[in-house]
Amino acid sequence: MKERKEKYWSKFARSFEADQEYITGKSSIQALVRRLQEERDLKEVIEFGCGTGRFTKAIARNAKHIVATDLSDEMVEVAKIRLSRFPNVTVQKADCCRTSFPSARFDTVLMVNLIHVIENPSDALAESYRILRNGGELLVASGTGYGAKESDVKRKVTRFLERWGMPLSSYQPSLSPDALSFLVEGAGFRVDGVQLIKAWLYLNATKK
Repeated sequence: MKERKEKYWSKFARSFEADQEYITGKSSIQALVRRLQEERDLKEVIEFGCGTGRFTKAIARNAKHIVATDLSDEMVEVAKIRLSRFPNVTVQKADCCRTSFPSARFDTVLMVNLIHVIENPSDALAESYRILRNGGELLVASGTGYGAKESDVKRKVTRFLERWGMPLSSYQPSLSPDALSFLVEGAGFRVDGVQLIKAWLYLNATKK
C-alpha cells in the first residue's frame, strides 16, 4: 500500500498546486493559508504530507525550524525547490506512520490534506503523539465535503476524478468534526477546537 500511495501522488507533483486549486477552489485554499498564518510560536515543527510546500510557506515565518516531509520522492524534489528561500525549512522523505525521529523531538506537528487519504490515520496520529513533546500541538487541516451543498460535493468529486483519477481506497472525502475529533482523541490528544473553514476541517489539539 505504501508503494502504491507513493506512486499515485508522485504522478501529480508537477501540477499538484494547480490541480488542488481546480478541485478544492482557490478561495478555499487561500482561507486555509490565512488561518495557518495566524498560528504563532510553533517552534520546532514537523509537517507530514507537505506536498509541494504550499502550506509550509504559510507557517514558515512563525516557526523556529520546520522539517517538511512527504512520502513521494517527486513531491520532495519540487518542495525543495519551492521552499529553498526559507533557511529554516528542511525538506526530506518520510513515512508519517513510522519515522526515524526520536520521541519528544518536536513542538508542533502539522498535517494538511492527509488524514482523510491515508490507509491508517490512527498510526500517523500515534506517531505524531510519540514525537511531540509534552504539551506539544497537533494541527490538522482535512479537506471535507461536510456541511456543503450536494451539488458542490458532486462538482468536487467530478473534478477530482478528472485530474487525479480514481482515489485510493482509503479516501474519506466527508469527515465530520466529530469523526475527526474521535480519531485524534483516540491517539491520546486533547482536542482544543475544530473549525469548518470553507472546504476544510481545522483542528487544534494538545499532547496531554
